Amino acid sequence: MKEVLIVAIVFGSILLALAIIPGTILLAIKFFRGGLSAEDQAEEAKMIQEIYKGLARMENRVESLEAILLDHEGSKRAAQKGS
Repeated sequence: MKEVLIVAIVFGSILLALAIIPGTILLAIKFFRGGLSAEDQAEEAKMIQEIYKGLARMENRVESLEAILLDHEGSKRAAQKGS
């Protein structure tokens, strides 16, 4: 069970980092440019939507991996009890 918790923490940290780093980069770009035109705002909105969609897909993958790990661990325990 500890292994699953460790994996969940690692993947959760990765998701959090992937959410924070692009946001920080976008804020830095906005700060250095001094403001955005309407075209730049549209491009920024598109980039944020792409990041959000990518994070949603990654979250689904992490959940799938966690389920696989839990199933694998459950089958290990069942095999150990049967022995």
